[in-house]
Amino acid sequence: MKINSLLLLLMLFGTICLAQDINNTPFPGMVKPSARKEIKLPQILGYQLLKCDFHMHTIFSDGIVWPEFRVDEAWEEGLDAIAITDHLENQPSKKYVGGDHNASYLLALKYANEKNILLIQAAEITRAMPPGHLNALFINDANLLMKPTPAEALEAAKNQGAFIFWNHPGWKAQQPDSCRWMPMHQELYDKGLINGIEVFNEAEYYPIALDWCLTRNLSVICNSDIHGITSQMYDIEKGHRPMTLVLARDRSLDCIREALKDKRTIAYFDNKLAGKEEYLKAFFEASVTFKPNGSTNGIKRDLYMVTNISAVPFELVTRKGDKLFIPAETTVELPLNRSDCKEITVKNLFTGSRSNLKIDLP
Repeated sequence: MKINSLLLLLMLFGTICLAQDINNTPFPGMVKPSARKEIKLPQILGYQLLKCDFHMHTIFSDGIVWPEFRVDEAWEEGLDAIAITDHLENQPSKKYVGGDHNASYLLALKYANEKNILLIQAAEITRAMPPGHLNALFINDANLLMKPTPAEALEAAKNQGAFIFWNHPGWKAQQPDSCRWMPMHQELYDKGLINGIEVFNEAEYYPIALDWCLTRNLSVICNSDIHGITSQMYDIEKGHRPMTLVLARDRSLDCIREALKDKRTIAYFDNKLAGKEEYLKAFFEASVTFKPNGSTNGIKRDLYMVTNISAVPFELVTRKGDKLFIPAETTVELPLNRSDCKEITVKNLFTGSRSNLKIDLP
């Protein structure tokens, strides 16, 4: 009797479990966990390298996502700071979403604080060429930038203490024949109304804009200008979105503002860096170490154990034309002669439109 009772209980328990499975059978393995990609970068010259994207759009201009979604993307993709720069003059969804020009910032701010993403209040002043499109960061009220002329709008931004940069100067929709610095840009620059330039935007590199930044002491800027979804635009798993690396004293909005105004920035796109030679040299030297392993490879070249701690790989070319590759976040063995170690060119580190970083290996 005891065995029969036990069997009956087991049958009843099994029936209950089966009934529960029929009504609701979870498959948690199908759900993608929210995980942050850590982009490993060295500290250089006593500064932290903060990963920033200062140009993106939401449904409050001509983007297709809600402001909080930009925060989620930034957190998962390893960023430290973002600026939502919705167009002031182009709001095709306004009749559906309403709100003033500060709406995207106000909606995203609380969530950004929860996710530990630094959110910069900003807007895009969207005018015909010249001067084209310019972003104003660290403003207090985007509504006050709605002025009749571009110069008046930029002056209003400057009066709020804004950092202003020129967007996509080589965008063919506005400059179909070339990338030109026009008289109006010179006037704005002379008045302190252009503080930086995008040398890279979305998937376009403007080498001449890098020269403009270096010769005029402007901040080198690199952004996604994303309107859609970043993971659909870029291969986030294998690569990264474009971003500006900011040499900041610490991880704060005040230090980002101070670094931008002091021109302490590096453009980071497609595993490439562009900027001042001193910053790129410091980045390479802080990332890579060479250690002889005491042996040769049979052709009288010393073998070195080369370690790269950063997320950026390095493509080297010796004076003889030999190509060497140092992958990201790994150690490799490379053969080198003493004569190979002088004036090596780092092909993916740009110090100008026609120049790359040159280094002497230890």
